[in-house]
Amino acid sequence: MNITFLKTKLTFIITITLCCLLYLSGYFQMIIGAILMIIASAVEYRKDLFRSLGFQRKRFNVKNLLIIAPIYGAVIFLFYSYVMLPSVTYITGQPIDFSVFKPYVGNLPKTLNLLVLIWISAAFAEEIVFRGYLMRQFTKFFGSSNISLVINILLLGLLFGFTHAYQGISGQILSGLTGMILAVIFHLRKSDLWFNIAVHGFIDTVFLIFLYNGWL
Repeated sequence: MNITFLKTKLTFIITITLCCLLYLSGYFQMIIGAILMIIASAVEYRKDLFRSLGFQRKRFNVKNLLIIAPIYGAVIFLFYSYVMLPSVTYITGQPIDFSVFKPYVGNLPKTLNLLVLIWISAAFAEEIVFRGYLMRQFTKFFGSSNISLVINILLLGLLFGFTHAYQGISGQILSGLTGMILAVIFHLRKSDLWFNIAVHGFIDTVFLIFLYNGWL
């Protein structure tokens, strides 16, 4: 069998199959998915595995990560909270289900622990899975035409929303839309995964500030 086929096609198929099996068995965690996709990238790209995911050393700087990214994150969350959230709940007739986060309201130690977990499992792991690996693999298989890009963003946005089923239908839709926004940023920033991780992390950080103060 062709070595290139093994590296570029079969590795991807095996990785996605493992993730699906883990999900169906109830053992899938986003961190596990990210590890599997890092391994898959190592098999396919070897020493260029981090670059293949979008970890660009030249874009890793203070201005991007600690000034521009937090601004993006805050603006996106405010748009999410004051525009998308009321619009989606009006359309679906169902409020978003934040019940899983109730124990964190007003509880600073728990909220700080959740902040660390969110940066690891959401900011890093979700961005590696959805933008760094899946979005770039989609482009590799189907090209970078405008039609391919739109399908890429929509399809992975829907999948991103599906993984947030615990928030109810409104939460899934909102998460899907947020995933699409992050995908657009990833594309416009020329696959700068560091920036996407920072934006995602600051979106969730602002969310936790609102959550802790009972503003949601």
